[in-house]
Amino acid sequence: MSYVLSVSPDFSPDHLSGWFIFNTWLQRRLEEKFHLELYDDFESQRGDIQSDKIDLIYANPYDAAMLVRDKGFKALARPSGLSDEAIIVVPESSPYQSIEELKPGVRVACTQDPDVNMMGMIMIEPADLDRSTIEQQSAGSYVLVAKALLNGQADVGFFLKDAFDDLSGLIRNQMRVLVESQIDVVHHTLMAGPKLQALAPKLLDELVAMDQDDKGRSVLEAMSIKGWDAMASEDTEFMIDLIDTLID
Repeated sequence: MSYVLSVSPDFSPDHLSGWFIFNTWLQRRLEEKFHLELYDDFESQRGDIQSDKIDLIYANPYDAAMLVRDKGFKALARPSGLSDEAIIVVPESSPYQSIEELKPGVRVACTQDPDVNMMGMIMIEPADLDRSTIEQQSAGSYVLVAKALLNGQADVGFFLKDAFDDLSGLIRNQMRVLVESQIDVVHHTLMAGPKLQALAPKLLDELVAMDQDDKGRSVLEAMSIKGWDAMASEDTEFMIDLIDTLID
């Protein structure tokens, strides 16, 4: 039997090779076949989730509720010391110095990253803005969000902080951060689907011990992850409830 591993489409392309290395490590440690399936967009991935084609997923927090409540996934672990924070960015030359100065009709560049867009919309509320009073422009990646800002095609950009930090210094230095979220308890999670849950205890043991040997540490380094922390069911429910509250 072969299982399918997937990763939320908002992961940095710089970490692509790390996930292939992780997939190889996973097969050796569990002595099972895994295929890494990557998607260019959230819609395609969610379609395969609904069709029960994915067994193990590094999921963004927005999709966690659907995975747990609708598809029977179980949260296993989260990256140690990492949380999902959003930032709102403008070009360095922008006249905007604060969120409150943003005006109706402002052009907002963003990806299809649902949790980042949700946090971004919350952070522009002090300017009395919502989806009906902004011009939202969808970009295929955070690199393209930056490009839209630097080319004058957008006034404001929503970024996952980690993705912004992964941009080159040359690009970052041409932009300025207006505000950063500080939620701290929202994060990506490695989740096992129903077909994989018999192996979940062994997989979790391997994940939390991954930083204790040279091979595991080298894989973690390729993924830009320090290690894995086990997720208790109450931690998962708390994050899902928080996301639901923020959406409402």
